[in-house]
Amino acid sequence: MSLLGWILVFTAASALLGVLAAAGVLLLSDRAISRLVPRLVSFAIGTLLGAAFLALLPEALLNPVREDPRPVTITLLAGILAFFLLEKFLVWRHCHVAGCEAHGQEFETARQAAAGSLIVVGDAIHNFVDGVLIGAAFLTDVRLGMITSLAVIAHEIPQELGDVAVMLHAGFGRARTLAFNIGASATTIIGGVVAYYALQSVQWIVPYVLAVAAASFIYVPIADLIPGLHRRTEPWATFEQVSLISAGIAVIALVGSILH
Repeated sequence: MSLLGWILVFTAASALLGVLAAAGVLLLSDRAISRLVPRLVSFAIGTLLGAAFLALLPEALLNPVREDPRPVTITLLAGILAFFLLEKFLVWRHCHVAGCEAHGQEFETARQAAAGSLIVVGDAIHNFVDGVLIGAAFLTDVRLGMITSLAVIAHEIPQELGDVAVMLHAGFGRARTLAFNIGASATTIIGGVVAYYALQSVQWIVPYVLAVAAASFIYVPIADLIPGLHRRTEPWATFEQVSLISAGIAVIALVGSILH
């Protein structure tokens, strides 16, 4: 399969699974969602951190081998700061857990159509960037592309659950919510194609794109996902969270060893 073929397959898979997650949540009760989302979030934290530290960063630093790693690590730090600023200005604002404390006000105001529209726009931007990251990873190595896609997909499912909940509270209705979700998910494929044609001729920039991807995969769990887990302080909940985070890291490590 050609490189573009790999990118199309995996960005389409990410988009499709996001749509299926959205469709699935439309069939679930509120109680079922509240039980499922925290577990998916814990697993997603593990896959994102595992992909960042076990795949993206090593590849950015070592392929090609660089005598001075500081430009890449500076890019990583700049990326983390950039994602902080983007979230501050509501461009990169997603609530990953229904009713989470950090975005509680969003859920209160999400009854208004404007709030639901903000979620749709933000989701489309987020998915486009995910597609770019997947494309950049495949341009470096097919194995890295698969690992990155797995982390994106694992993160996409709990994100879509939260986004759909916001749109439903905004009064979009089930059919309209699904239609908007399909449109937003399709931007993942567009991002992958843009990355293939834009980055092919400037391969030297790919390691820096991978560093930005790693920054995203580090910032989102630490800033948006992990704080929500601290709301549950019972020993059993902590054990469950650690186990699922470890399982997510283990899956990334296993996939990397199999594809190596």
